[in-house]
Amino acid sequence: MIDFTEIIGHEDIIRHFKSSIEMGKISQSYIINGETGSGKKTLTRALVKTLQCEEGGTEPCNKCKSCIQCESGNQPDIIWLTHDKPNVISVEEVREQINKDIDIRPYSSRYKIYVVDDSHLMNTQAQNALLKTIEEPPAYAIIILLTNNISKLLPTILSRCIVLNVKPVRERDVLDYLVNELKLDKKKADFCMDFAQGNLGKAIRLATSEEYGEIKEDVVTLLRRIDELSAEDIVYALKNMNHHKLKISDYIDMMMMWYRDILMLKVTNNPGRLMFKEYYSDIKKQSVHISYEGIENVLKAMDKAKIRLEANVNFDIVLELMLLTMKENR
Repeated sequence: MIDFTEIIGHEDIIRHFKSSIEMGKISQSYIINGETGSGKKTLTRALVKTLQCEEGGTEPCNKCKSCIQCESGNQPDIIWLTHDKPNVISVEEVREQINKDIDIRPYSSRYKIYVVDDSHLMNTQAQNALLKTIEEPPAYAIIILLTNNISKLLPTILSRCIVLNVKPVRERDVLDYLVNELKLDKKKADFCMDFAQGNLGKAIRLATSEEYGEIKEDVVTLLRRIDELSAEDIVYALKNMNHHKLKISDYIDMMMMWYRDILMLKVTNNPGRLMFKEYYSDIKKQSVHISYEGIENVLKAMDKAKIRLEANVNFDIVLELMLLTMKENR
């Protein structure tokens, strides 16, 4: 069941939606911005279900025809744009699924709602086509754009939408969910929480992966041998890791955890504070050969690599640049 009460965190966005509904001031165009797994779709599904609920409150009743249709994905007045190519939303798709359809009044609801997931994939022509609709939508229409890369959206679209940025979920809320709902032991829950950095979807993805142990071991094996491997060897190893459910950016995040452990050990000299506690001797040895500045340079290089990979920069080049920084700062 999808409603606001089931959402972990994001209280500020939920308050905004509920206040807008109470005052009758729902915007006709929203942008919900946040990284993959941060809760954009869940928030959107809860919002559109609430807006279309026949009871008209700030929570869906979960009993009316519209609520039941929402749960099954068959509400006729909620349209999620689909696209054929994985990395682009074309102008034809925007015109056919939104522009030509929006003048048809809602079938049975108060609103007609269009949701564009991964809206940053719209090419310039598609965004310009959508802009005309956003500028003068029918009174019953609401357009919601979801994105993990808001910089790809045209300034003219940004200026006409209410932008809501999804913030990280509090660590204790992530941990409570992993322990109480997924029934993880404390050690695994702590590791998944630290890995996710406030992204609940990301924590769940790692926690529920059947290859959890193998994924962690792959990363550790690579980092323990980082000094003796060539850049080509490491790129090859990372490519081979990429066959699990996790994305390459997830592996980089886990590598960042290792370097944060090195930093933690240098600062506190307390092995009890490490996430990779069982590899204390390796972390201790590496901490001797890298400076605070070196750790900072490596973490920045890893962040930059993730951004470049999101922008579809060549995989090998991105990783080689990151690995060069790692080796230079040993």
